[in-house]
Amino acid sequence: MMDRAKKGLRRSLQGAGLAAAALLAACGGESDAAAPREEAVVNIGPENVLVVQMDELRSGPTISGNLKAERESTVRAEIGGSVLQVMAEQGQAVSRGQVLARVDDAALRDAMISAQSGVRSASNAAQVAGRDVERTTRLTQAGAIAQRDLDNARNAQVAAQAQLADARARLSQAQEQQGKTVIRSPISGVVSDRPVNAGDVVSPGGALFTIVDPASMQLEAAVPAADLGQLRVGAPVRFTVSGYPGRTFTGKVQRINPAADPATGQVPVFVSIPNADGRLVGGLFAEGRVATQERQALLIPSTAVDQQAGTPSVLRLRAGRVERVPVRLGDTDSETERVEVVAGLAAGDTILTGAAVGTTPGTQVRVGRPAPAAAPAAR
Repeated sequence: MMDRAKKGLRRSLQGAGLAAAALLAACGGESDAAAPREEAVVNIGPENVLVVQMDELRSGPTISGNLKAERESTVRAEIGGSVLQVMAEQGQAVSRGQVLARVDDAALRDAMISAQSGVRSASNAAQVAGRDVERTTRLTQAGAIAQRDLDNARNAQVAAQAQLADARARLSQAQEQQGKTVIRSPISGVVSDRPVNAGDVVSPGGALFTIVDPASMQLEAAVPAADLGQLRVGAPVRFTVSGYPGRTFTGKVQRINPAADPATGQVPVFVSIPNADGRLVGGLFAEGRVATQERQALLIPSTAVDQQAGTPSVLRLRAGRVERVPVRLGDTDSETERVEVVAGLAAGDTILTGAAVGTTPGTQVRVGRPAPAAAPAAR
């Protein structure tokens, strides 16, 4: 009897143990099913994150135009003839008064020799007339001749002196004409054009050389008439030039045309540009802006602003999560493609830019580090 009782108790304990095990297994399954899943984290590159900071805001009307030498001179022939010699080439630096070319002066030499002979003849005649007046004066004082003879001698002297003056004027004119056969540079600069060659026959007024002073460049630009009120003489100008990518040049407004072009509505503006190193050359296209306003402002890239919903907003990163923040915008710096934030952000805030602008608000993100540079391969 005792053995049967022990066996029954053992079976009861085993059944209770199996039931307890099944209950624990069931409870454990429900616990695992109810556990929350780990939230996904989006990695963002450092190039798509920007810390908002104060920077200089420049605003003003945009300008565009071509560069041109402020001091430029076209040397023209003053007399006709055959060009004997050309002593300056295109691109060559020349100084003021330097001889550039010579024109044949054979005909002018003959004219000058004739004028010199005329001066000598007229000078002799004037001297003779002068001595005749002196002699006639003495005879008149002695009563040997009449006063009428003295008057005639004096008239002859005046005529001889007039002829001498005319002869000297002819000689001076001949010398001047002969001097024009030597072509000299009127300014110091660089020969930008030379359409004449030795042996060419030139006519008075024909262009021989063009000399430009590269140190005196200017920008001949235009601005819309609506922006005329923002311009003033002396205002700084920042611009870029074709042929010099990534480089910014500066100048000052020198003159403002008082009339606008009726066809385009543009107002011509002339900007003086220092060019001591001679890098800038005429004819290049330039575009930039007159800096009518310069101040410190909170600036962010224009591409970081979402304006599709009507109210401008940006994506700000705070505590590892993305949030959409409405902002109020101010002036735009078109040169750097940035916009001023008047309200909604503060200096030190982190915003998303570039490819990260499409991130969904509320997303948890992690800003990655730039990948280390690869080690150079062993040779």
